[in-house]
Amino acid sequence: MCVKLLNSFLFSLFSKSVTATVAIVERATKPDSHFIFTYGTLKCGFPNNRLMENLISGGDVVFIGDFTAVETFPLCCGPYGIPYLINITGSGHRIRGELYKVNNSGLGPLDDLEGIEIGHYERLPVTVVGDGGEMVAAEACFAHRSFGEGMWKRCGEVGIEEFSMELGKKYERKEERPSDHDFFQDIRNFISNGD
Repeated sequence: MCVKLLNSFLFSLFSKSVTATVAIVERATKPDSHFIFTYGTLKCGFPNNRLMENLISGGDVVFIGDFTAVETFPLCCGPYGIPYLINITGSGHRIRGELYKVNNSGLGPLDDLEGIEIGHYERLPVTVVGDGGEMVAAEACFAHRSFGEGMWKRCGEVGIEEFSMELGKKYERKEERPSDHDFFQDIRNFISNGD
């Protein structure tokens, strides 16, 4: 009887140890939160910031502060006044924006807005620095690689340092765009002839 209890106890300890080890490995490979650097319409006072406000009030996002990219990247506006960070390190400017800490629950709505699944943007690593000199390894939404470089060339390889309030006024929300528009065709038209 005691041997069965001992074996049961040892199996229980082993199972808990394996479960704890799996949880530690999952946390190491799948962080519970992400630092997301925003540079466009998600910033405070801009058209899509209401999503951030909703996620903050729900406890899924924490505003960290104003930050600047350590490296230079192109930033330009495409169709409908949408800002795009282009993944060409060493071109453009050190982009200014905002840093947020986002948990896994908050990441889904942000990825939906940015069209990550459909190839509109892609989330890539970027190192940013705060006003106090603190450096943070973060992620930002870059124009998808399928059109980013073409957009940069179409904009004459002249970018902006910051998506300003003035540029924000030119942004057209999804509900303001033609209902029958094809986003990727709009991108192709913009790249080929500036429409």
